[in-house]
Amino acid sequence: MSLADACLVRLSEMHPSAEVFTLDSDFRIYRRHGNKVIPVRIPD
Repeated sequence: MSLADACLVRLSEMHPSAEVFTLDSDFRIYRRHGNKVIPVRIPD
């Protein structure tokens, strides 16, 4: 996980209703608070 990815994960913890818009498919693996899926929007 890069520093930028870690910052987005932390921001998703601080703002639980927000989605992360990214081209990085690693966000399907990352979890917030240890076990909760991060809502992501990845374009096709």
